[in-house]
Amino acid sequence: MHDLLIQLPSLSITSWISPDFLLTKFGGDLFWLGIILLVVECGLFFPFLPGDTLLFAMGLFIGVDKIHFLGGHRWVELVGLLVIYTASAFAGNVLGYEIGRKLGPSFYNHTGKIMKREYLDDTQAFFEKHGHSALVIGRFVPLVRTYITVVAGITKMDRRGFFVWSFIGAAGWVASISLIGYFLGKQFPGLGHYIDLITYGLLAVTVVVIGFEFLRKKMQDSKTA
Repeated sequence: MHDLLIQLPSLSITSWISPDFLLTKFGGDLFWLGIILLVVECGLFFPFLPGDTLLFAMGLFIGVDKIHFLGGHRWVELVGLLVIYTASAFAGNVLGYEIGRKLGPSFYNHTGKIMKREYLDDTQAFFEKHGHSALVIGRFVPLVRTYITVVAGITKMDRRGFFVWSFIGAAGWVASISLIGYFLGKQFPGLGHYIDLITYGLLAVTVVVIGFEFLRKKMQDSKTA
């Protein structure tokens, strides 16, 4: 694991979004790397990590029997993936919530390349619109997934309610995307050869969704100006 962490900073952006490259380079350790990525994306305000594509790729790799990390049957590794990755995503959420609760409004007075005021404003609007269910729905929305937890902390959402809804969201997100990858891999083993193309397609959809939302917001702002 120590050697794995040392290698991470040297990876290029194209390497980060290539599941085949990561699997070739790290083998079964890719599973453990995924734990780190999920905690960071869900709790440390870094929204540009490939959470969705990681889950899909890991499910597919298990489905086509290309990765082994628990030394058991594919079902054992699938269950292990679901349990451990759900716990990782949930842990990231709790971390983000506690940071937001501790630092509170100071976040709104700081604007950086990653922690932008507009991201927090948009996420808070999403949170106010959907209520507690935003912690479930927001899991499937890029950017919102990262910032919804800190907004919940800043607004001092009831801790017990946050834990319940956040766990439901984490479990639903991890299970749905990982299982889609797994069953597609089982049904169509040849997909394992095209995982990078599938990943690029998923990223393209994400970019389109973000771009559409950006343009929609710009149009709304211009109407109210």
